Amino acid sequence: MIYELRTYQVVPGKMQELNRRFGDITIHLFKKHEIQVVGFWETAIGEATTTELVYMLAFEDLAHYQRAWDAFIADPEWQDAKRQSEVDGVPLVNVAGSKILEPTSYSPMQ
Repeated sequence: MIYELRTYQVVPGKMQELNRRFGDITIHLFKKHEIQVVGFWETAIGEATTTELVYMLAFEDLAHYQRAWDAFIADPEWQDAKRQSEVDGVPLVNVAGSKILEPTSYSPMQ
């Protein structure tokens, strides 16, 4: 397994809309494209406490990661949902970061 850690710096005032999009649409599409969700978190203490969303996904390997994301991005349902959620022309996310993580031999998550 490999894991992807994604960090979003959310446009101020857009966190509720981003959470709604994930809860109502994105989670369904992740399942459809065999993207396993490990978890979602909002920063409670630390930098960017009101504008940061962090989540982790799991994939079998890099080939699965690439295949799943390519299918997700190309999905017309995702493209429509993204367009509708940003109808005012303002994106929900300012900056998106992504890291691919491999577990160590002693990690409980393999």
